[in-house]
This record gives sequence, structure tokens and C-alpha cells, in this order.
Amino acid sequence: MLMNMKELLSVANEHNFAVPAFNIGSGQILNAVIDCCEEKQAPVILAIHPDELEFQGDSFIEMCKDRANKTKVPVAIHLDHGATMEQVLRAIRCGFTSVMIDASSESFDDNIKITKEVIKVAHPLGVSVEAELGTIGDIKEDTGNREIGSKEIIYTKPEDAVKFVAETGCDTLAIAIGTAHGLYPEDFEPHLKQDLLTEIKEKVSIPLVLHGGSANPDSEIAEAVKRGINKINISSDIKDAFYQQTRKTLANDPVVREPFVLYQDSIKAMDKVIVQKIELFNDDDKMKYYKL
Repeated sequence: MLMNMKELLSVANEHNFAVPAFNIGSGQILNAVIDCCEEKQAPVILAIHPDELEFQGDSFIEMCKDRANKTKVPVAIHLDHGATMEQVLRAIRCGFTSVMIDASSESFDDNIKITKEVIKVAHPLGVSVEAELGTIGDIKEDTGNREIGSKEIIYTKPEDAVKFVAETGCDTLAIAIGTAHGLYPEDFEPHLKQDLLTEIKEKVSIPLVLHGGSANPDSEIAEAVKRGINKINISSDIKDAFYQQTRKTLANDPVVREPFVLYQDSIKAMDKVIVQKIELFNDDDKMKYYKL
């Protein structure tokens, strides 16, 4: 059941759970996510980064929409970290039901201005808008082509969050409370500022989003959900499980060539992570709260 993210997360906000936003970089990931969510009766967000959209092409979104429309699982198709109006417009033309405009690296006033410009285009079309306030670090790559999160975090100020939401009218807000994108450097131990999250949640009524929680302890993530996080982005964890197993499969059988053989164990490995995240976020069995 395809809907926009405002509709999907309003239910999560009311019933105090978080919906996973899995980055869908391939058809195998898409199908695994939908299959697992159907099994767990869990609403889901299909997140697609502009780089993933560029790689897969616009027609890939037709596959996403088809799966969303044919399942009873509540689904939003979301542009993850849109950086320009051109990327936002492309997503809307493709049929995304939600877009993120990430102007968090700009000044506070420019972030407001850019977000309002996107909302002016998206809202009349029924497309919800996520913004980001504070920064959780840029994605970098080491020599092993591994995503690494920056150690530099600019925490979201509660008073800024109140003003930002009031002035922009954004539907959801990604906040910085102690996470970073990608897989963390080995010497970096992340911790969430739970009290900061509570303070922001008390002052802001819209759903709050957590990006970059790959290496944070499960106990911290679960506590963040209890304190009011309603959407959590997941990319590195599921892809790492998938491709680590793919490497093992290829090592065991270097001549395997059929995708339906090569990826069977990879999908099973990824399924375990998908289900674990659904349960961790208290998202399982939440279809019952939606009007089907």
C-alpha cells in the first residue's frame, strides 16, 4: 500500500515505534525488504539515494511502485539525502511519495530557505518532505572502498528545531544526536545523547528521524525509539551482510554465474539483518494500526 511518509510516520508517532528506511540499491534488496516486511507485518520506507537512482535508472522506481501497490504493507518511496532541487524534481517525476532535502551543511537561514522552496513544490503534489538540522558527518571512503563516517558532529539545538519546523512546515526532521553515516572508524565509539532527543521531542511534534546508526549499540537505538525517534535509516548494515556473504559464495564457487544461484545465501544473510532491525525498532506487527 503506497502512501507518503507523512501519513506513514504519523501512525508511528502516535503509537511510539520507528519505521526502518532501508536503502534499496538493487532489485534483490527491494524484494528482500518487502518480503521480510510482509512476514513481520511491518510498515517500511524504501529509501533511494540520488546515486542509487542514477545507477538503477528511473525505470527501477516503477518496480518499487509495483511492489508497493501489490502489498498490504504500508510503504513510502523516499528520496534519501536529496541535495539539489533537480534531484528532488527527478524523484517527484519518477513517483517518489517522499523526498528529503538535505541542506544541513548550509547556514541555518539558508537551510530554512531551501527547505521551504522544496516544500512549495512537493506539498501541492502530495509528496512529503524531510529536512535535516545539525550534521552527522559526511560519507568518506578508505582504500578498501568502505564507507566511513566523519567524527565531526554538530548537534541539533532544541530551540533551533522549534524555529526550523515552525518556519518551514517540514513533515519530518532528521536530527543530530550522536551518530554518523556509514561504518565508523575503528577508534571511534559513538554514543547517543538521549537527553537531547527527549528535549527535542518535547518541543517538536512532528516525527523525528535518526540517520547513521550502523555502529551504535542496539540498546541505544531501542532507547531512542522509546524516546520518540520514528524513522531510522539503514543502509550499510544490510549491504554489508549481503556482500560479505556474496564474497564467501564466490570464494567457494568461483565459476558460479547465475544470479538466482549466486545471491540465494546473500539474501538469507541480509534477511536476518532486516528482520532484526524491524524488531529492534518495534516495527513488527504494526500494520494493524493502518487503515487498509
